[in-house]
Amino acid sequence: MAVIRKILEAREEQSLHANAQLSSKTRGRLRPEKECNIRTCYQRDRDRILHSKAFRRLKHKTQVFLSPTGDHYRTRLTHTLEVSQIARTIGRALFLNEDLIEAIALGHDVGHTPFGHSGEKVFNEIVPGGFSHNEQSIRIADKLARNGAGINLTLEVRDEIFVHFKGRVEIRAAYGNQAKLPTTLEGKVVRIADIISYINYDLEDAVRAQVIKN
Repeated sequence: MAVIRKILEAREEQSLHANAQLSSKTRGRLRPEKECNIRTCYQRDRDRILHSKAFRRLKHKTQVFLSPTGDHYRTRLTHTLEVSQIARTIGRALFLNEDLIEAIALGHDVGHTPFGHSGEKVFNEIVPGGFSHNEQSIRIADKLARNGAGINLTLEVRDEIFVHFKGRVEIRAAYGNQAKLPTTLEGKVVRIADIISYINYDLEDAVRAQVIKN
């Protein structure tokens, strides 16, 4: 019986761009484990994030407004889904690895606090050593999920979540430090998609709330 994962990996090699990150070329995981016969490594990462408690909790975390009324304002969950879709559309056009893109996008905000960036600011002031949501996302993936067992993501997904930044100023500053940059084109696509999402949709929510007028 043919291993379906091998067929999918071969399909990637035939159809993706030469600079795309192939599932078969992963750098592995923090803790080695047996490969799945059906899913590629990045498909497994996507599923692990999607089925995690931390991902489900995003529905209760607001995107911009602290306590919006109504069903039409973005939450951190809907923002994450929008980033994923934008990033996959870009990645598909560039023939990049959509499974890797989706895994990074779904995991990029799982460490966010309640009450948007205001919540993160407060946490940063009271937590010894400071607090950042990207570092918290890694803590969840490595140590907190599955009752302390972690979900053991591939190093590509893990690293791209860790270097996730919010804002164009931070991105420009990061280009002076290669350690803070995504190492894959897929990670760079997710970063761009995140900017597209929050600039456009946060503005849309502000118009809906009549904070600003169009």
